[in-house]
Amino acid sequence: MKRIGCFHAHYSNIEHVEKALNIFDVELIHFVDPGLDRIKMDADFTKEIIEKKVIETLDWITNCHVDAILITCTFFTSIFKEEFHYYPIPIIKIDEPLFEDICKMNQPIIVTFTNPNTVDGTMNQLLSYSRMKGKEIEVKSSLLENTFDLIMQGKKNEYIESVSNGLINIIEENPKKSVVVAQLSMVPAAQLTEKQTDIPVRNHLESLSRYMKEVLALVPKT
Repeated sequence: MKRIGCFHAHYSNIEHVEKALNIFDVELIHFVDPGLDRIKMDADFTKEIIEKKVIETLDWITNCHVDAILITCTFFTSIFKEEFHYYPIPIIKIDEPLFEDICKMNQPIIVTFTNPNTVDGTMNQLLSYSRMKGKEIEVKSSLLENTFDLIMQGKKNEYIESVSNGLINIIEENPKKSVVVAQLSMVPAAQLTEKQTDIPVRNHLESLSRYMKEVLALVPKT
């Protein structure tokens, strides 16, 4: 059985990862740190502060006898730079499976966000990933403003409804473009939007199971 340490910025991400990976014979060990996102607006906040904390947590998780680490927060993945930090186990960013699928799409794409602090970092990583794969993609970002605080306050239903309404508006305004949600917390809203519009909204859960199986050679439950 593989042990995977899951590094989250919010407790709501736990259920999404468990749904995606419960078909495999794995043990998921969850590490949650919502504090980092809460201090981002402090006057003395710097990128160095959060990078130090993210690396300290990754060091700690690595020492907890896990076979791999999954970082589920796009804010954290935008901070972690693999070229500067080496770990003896695979570090998998939640974005990577989705980036792989985006590179296979053959039409213009709108990548949607609720957390404004993840937009630039994620889009830069996406474009870097597409260049590495030799793929040209037509993509732009869209921020659903004034929604992220709802999930951070534990207002899950309000968050899903607000994000879903925003996604529907984007779909109606961009009928010839594919819509993708860039954060794991947005998955339920994406699924609700699909039911209401009959139009696919790409999300992490569609990509994560396949990618994790391939990268970690996960074995399905018997």
